[in-house]
Amino acid sequence: MQISEFQRLILEKYGNRDRQRGTSATFMWFVEEVGELATVLAEDGDIGQKEGEFADVFAWLCTLANISGVDIAKACQDKYGGKGIAGYK
Repeated sequence: MQISEFQRLILEKYGNRDRQRGTSATFMWFVEEVGELATVLAEDGDIGQKEGEFADVFAWLCTLANISGVDIAKACQDKYGGKGIAGYK
């Protein structure tokens, strides 16, 4: 699955509810998921736990992008595609 396909899937499945929730509340859910990922990584959880938390973080990131009007695939291509990573030190 491509990034754009996943972002669209999240939009189609949750877009109405996400827009109603708004950016601030959605960001709090995102932060909670990042915390859950941090816990699994710190505890060296099994691969299934790690995969699940990485997927949750990415889904909530896509949600934030959707309600903010950002195409994540395009943003990544614009920033990191092509000539290498600009500004990397």
